[in-house]
Parts: sequence; structure tokens; C-alpha cells
Amino acid sequence: MDVTIQPFTVRKRFPLTISRGTTAETTSLWVTLREEEIEGWGEAVPFSIGGGMGYTTEQLQEQLAAIAPRLKTLSPLARSRIQQQLKTASISSAIRSAIDVACYDWLGKRAELPVWQILGLDMTQMVPISVTIGISSLDQAKQRLADWQNLTGGKRIKVKLGSPQGLEADQALFRTVYENAGNAIFTIDANGGWTLEQAITMSRWLAHYNVAYIEQPLAVEQDHQLPTLSQNSPLPIFVDESCFSSQDIPKLAALNINGINIKLMKAGGLTEVLRMAYTAQACGLQVMYGCYSDSTLSNTAMTHLAPLADYLDLDSHLNLINDPFGGAVLNNGYLQPNTLPGLGITYDAVNSPTSSSNFTP
Repeated sequence: MDVTIQPFTVRKRFPLTISRGTTAETTSLWVTLREEEIEGWGEAVPFSIGGGMGYTTEQLQEQLAAIAPRLKTLSPLARSRIQQQLKTASISSAIRSAIDVACYDWLGKRAELPVWQILGLDMTQMVPISVTIGISSLDQAKQRLADWQNLTGGKRIKVKLGSPQGLEADQALFRTVYENAGNAIFTIDANGGWTLEQAITMSRWLAHYNVAYIEQPLAVEQDHQLPTLSQNSPLPIFVDESCFSSQDIPKLAALNINGINIKLMKAGGLTEVLRMAYTAQACGLQVMYGCYSDSTLSNTAMTHLAPLADYLDLDSHLNLINDPFGGAVLNNGYLQPNTLPGLGITYDAVNSPTSSSNFTP
């Protein structure tokens, strides 16, 4: 199979600020696998979780250039062999994800069936997506909330906390969103921005509001404090940055958490997302799907596995000005895949990527 890559830069309508910093634009990689006149599409998105962990666009490009010649003799049907070669070569999870997703897309197109149907999943068993409000001024938060409500109805709202300005700033931000949101379900994501004491304080304070859970309250290196937090928190505790693959889940479950956040770029593809979802369920944990600066391509891929998730945080593409892809459709707060073969992704030439490199050795 031939491997083609096109870098493309997407810009956010509203820059997103979390406890570790602000993101206004991202350059991702559109990866295409071609065989038998059929193309499978995937996306590699650079990401960072702090502590020096993550990948830049340049690193992803270098990795793909190095591995592409070894993929030429393989078929998109050989997902297991492909993933094994990528892991042996220490290829990043983001590149593994792009290639794995492209293999599923190729398979669906060859079979002339959507991926969700090939997997036998029931698309009526989906929950609404949540939309994200980042750390911001109170006026900015109200404006962002109004924009989201106009677009999605605002049934579920994630609020980013862990402000460098402290708990008073966090409480003021949440209270502003809560008082202007109407009847909504809230989730909280601190991105590791709290100490144990702060997390306990905030969990008790937030328990008086309609909050479903708190995500990644502690930094990854403080995972050993999760049992103490769980014992003292009236709200469920989910982890994100602490959980990359299915191998992490049993260890995390032993720390008395309640759920995990699965992201394509961390997991390394739809194959591992499936494995993680089933492992989490077997360990008695709830499952949420999240995203980084993913375009419609990656978020649509995740919607094909949506029936396995209790919460869906797949809103990043809705905040992009120049997303070149179409796919899943937003319907009354639900992000639903279509019935086209494969992932059902379309390409918009008006928002086309700006540069390309063709790896077909």
C-alpha cells in the first residue's frame, strides 16, 4: 500500500486555555493509505500532557517518513502486523492511531459498509456530546457558553478548572457558567492542576451542583494519592493523562477511580480504543471519549465506537474555523456517524491542507 501525508493547520474560533497553557492553532497530519484504488484516511494530531510527554508535528512527520517504506509491502487488512511493526519501531501513539484508523476506513470502503456496522454496534445507544469552556474571564465564559448553547443546546458542559489564580478563580468561573447554563449536566476537568487538598476542597464544593464527575484533578505523578482523594470526594474521579492504553487500566482501577478518558491519539487507534473500553467495563469503570485539537476526521472515527462510552467529549472540531473534513453530523446535541462506507469522511477543497509530502518508496 502507498502512504501519503498532508500537513494541515486548523485554527480555533476560541483559543482553549487549560491549566497547562493555551492553544489557538494546531498543525496535524492527514494520512492516506491507498491500495486496490481504495483510500483509507486517518489523522495524527500532536499533543502534550505535560512533564515533557507528547509529540510535536515535526516529530510525527519524521516518524512517518521513517516507517513508510516498511508499510509498502503490507495490506490495510493486516492491522495486527502493521501495529506490531509500529510498536517495535517505537512509533508514537498518534501515528499508530492515524494508520489504524485509515485501515478501518479502507476496510469499510472495501466492504461498502460503515465501520460501526462492521463492528455490530447499536447507534441508538449513544449519549449527547459535551462541549468545553476553557479557563477564561467571566465575560468570556458567558459568551462561550452562549455560543455553545446556540450550536448544540448545551445539554452537557465541561468546564476547565485548575486556574493558576487559585480556587477562588475556579469557583467564580464555574459559578458563572452554572448560573447561566440552565438545566445542564456538568463535568469538571482540572488537567492535573490541583493538589490533593485543593481537589478534596473542590470536590466537596462542586458536589452541591449538578456535576457528574471530576476529571484528572491531580498531576500524573500524584496518582498514588488517588485512593485518598476517592475516599474523601463525594464526586466520581476520572483520569485522562494518567491513562494511555489498556495496560494502564487494571492498575488505575486498583486506585479506586471511577472512570477513564480514552483519546485516539493516546490509545494508538480504534483497535486499542475498543480494547480499552472493554477492559474498563470489565474493571467496573465508566468510559468517556475525549479529544485534543482533533478535526472532524478523528472525532467521526470515535463516533463509530460511541455506544461503548458513557460520556462523549468530542467537540474539538466544532471549534475549528477551517476544518477540511466533513463526517459525523450534530443532531440535537448528538454527534452521529453517517451511513457512508468506512468512516464516512468527506473532504472540503475550500479548507484544503496547505502542503503535502508523498511517501511512496
